[in-house]
Amino acid sequence: MSTEKAVDVVNAEGSSPFVLVCDHASNRLPARYGTLGLTPEELKSHIAWDPGAQVVSLAMVEALDAPLVQSTVSRLIIDCNRDLDAPDLIWTLSERTRIAANENLDPQERQFRIDAYHRPFHEAIDAVIAKRLARGQETVLVCMHSFTPVYHGVPRPWPIGLIHGVDTRFTRAVADALAADDPTLNVGWNEPYAALNGVTLTLEKHGDAKGLAAVMVEIRNDEIADPAGVADWAGRLGRALHAAHASGAADRAEPAAQSARQREA
Repeated sequence: MSTEKAVDVVNAEGSSPFVLVCDHASNRLPARYGTLGLTPEELKSHIAWDPGAQVVSLAMVEALDAPLVQSTVSRLIIDCNRDLDAPDLIWTLSERTRIAANENLDPQERQFRIDAYHRPFHEAIDAVIAKRLARGQETVLVCMHSFTPVYHGVPRPWPIGLIHGVDTRFTRAVADALAADDPTLNVGWNEPYAALNGVTLTLEKHGDAKGLAAVMVEIRNDEIADPAGVADWAGRLGRALHAAHASGAADRAEPAAQSARQREA
């Protein structure tokens, strides 16, 4: 196994109430996988990671004094934001790109990827949150992602989308704060994805299941393709998170008895 870590924790002792998590921070392929038969352009694209999500997250770490837990492995190896029984836990087709090297994996390789990359990521989030709760530190989970401007030929009009778990209060408060900050902003609600799409494992596992206020943030990646865009969105989100927290919407709920996708079904 590579000595490179599957997960990186930044500013673990941060004083902020917010814990940032970035499932798709990296497009790194461990050496044992080569290029998976993909081109350099494909490995730089959204199929391999969430472009811009990590740099916005790191800017927010600095601005908010928040901890960040980030995967260091491409979602092409294993998607840390998917359940272990999800059909897209290990991608074989992403939009129009076939990942032939992931087809017909034997059970041993599948289990290796779970043990080496997926499980350590979630254990790291558990550890950060458990330590905070043990010392009585307020904790709000913020899951950071980005999305493509066009999907299957259809433009996506929202610069930012917010996805909620079972408890919608904090997500709604963030949406309200973004709208108050810029009334012209088109904020997507459960866009471009929702829990029913099976994309909220981290939100459910570490937010809903622990009774924590939580929000999943999706920024359109053309908005954060340069330093100015990164700074702008890190600032907007920082202000919105603080306003939502000040509203009282982050008060702890009871741990969820059902997942967000079950609730919306």
